[in-house]
Amino acid sequence: MRTRKVVLALAVLVLAMLACQSVGGQASQPTAMAPVAPVAPIQSNAVNPASDQEGLVALFQNVSPGAVAIITDTGQGSGFVYDAQGNIVTNYHVIEGANTVEVRFTSGYMAYGEVIGTDLDSDIAVVKVDAPGSELHPLPLGDSTTLQVGQTVVAIGNPFGLNSTMTVGIISALGRTLDSAHETSAGNFFTAGDIIQTDAAINPGNSGGPLFNINGEVIGINRAIRTTNFTDSGEPINSGIGFAVSVNMVKRVAPVLIEKGKYDYPYLGISAMPSEGLTLPVVEALGLKSYTGAYVTDVVNGGPADQAGIIPGREETGIQNLFGGGDLIVGIDGREVRSFDEMLAYLITNKGPGDSVVLQVLRGDERVDVTIVLGSRP
Repeated sequence: MRTRKVVLALAVLVLAMLACQSVGGQASQPTAMAPVAPVAPIQSNAVNPASDQEGLVALFQNVSPGAVAIITDTGQGSGFVYDAQGNIVTNYHVIEGANTVEVRFTSGYMAYGEVIGTDLDSDIAVVKVDAPGSELHPLPLGDSTTLQVGQTVVAIGNPFGLNSTMTVGIISALGRTLDSAHETSAGNFFTAGDIIQTDAAINPGNSGGPLFNINGEVIGINRAIRTTNFTDSGEPINSGIGFAVSVNMVKRVAPVLIEKGKYDYPYLGISAMPSEGLTLPVVEALGLKSYTGAYVTDVVNGGPADQAGIIPGREETGIQNLFGGGDLIVGIDGREVRSFDEMLAYLITNKGPGDSVVLQVLRGDERVDVTIVLGSRP
């Protein structure tokens, strides 16, 4: 009897469950009986180490024949094959002051090079070599406007004379600026813009060598490192902060250097506060209506900006060497300007002497458009 009662009880329970699921001819899901929703599979972003390794190996094999070592009577550096005519691109400071330039290919072939063009502003130089076509492997050029912070990059060069050294890192920042080697009449230096910051290991001898994206396209020329320490012999030590000239600068400058030997830069004739200078106390003291932009601290008398009516800061603020009343540039040709670096990068990669630009400036509470005809850097 006990077994029979248990069976009957189970039957009643089953009938009750079936009734709950068929009321009104539609599936009914009582809260207590609701099925657990299936868990979506986790989308793994984990990389495949073996695949990544194979990709880097293939990249090096494909592009390293186009990277060269450059030896001069004053030092050493790196470069890369720009075209099938034997033009090699490197940094200006690699060949600066050199009497002889020797180019060494990965095959072991060596040739003397002739410096045919230099640009102190971008730190780019072109060296021409007479080499057989079998040694010339021009490297594909990418587009630095498509770069994003965090992308993988690869540097190949000649650090400390160690030929064909490959290092890997990421893009740490974009749109940086550095002092150029072009000195002004006042003893300062013009600014080089559109610089890529990377943590790929770059050391003395890497200068002038290519920086690649993961597709094997050149996206920059390795130029400099920021250091805080030095070796016993006085050599700077990599600190994880390296800088490269953007490939779009190379594409703009190198063809002109090959044709004319020099390159003319657009010139505004202004000095502006660096972005890190716009702290809250400074913004408040200047009475600015924006936290970002390029604040004009000085204009060159008779220069393009001066002729167009750009106003520098001249009013006392109570803070030493800080003068108010100047224009705050917040846009150029309809593009937002968050810093002087951004404005400079746009100018040198998109404009030339004689071109016009429209600056959007905040002048107190007023927003003003100022058209300027660019000059050439003196």
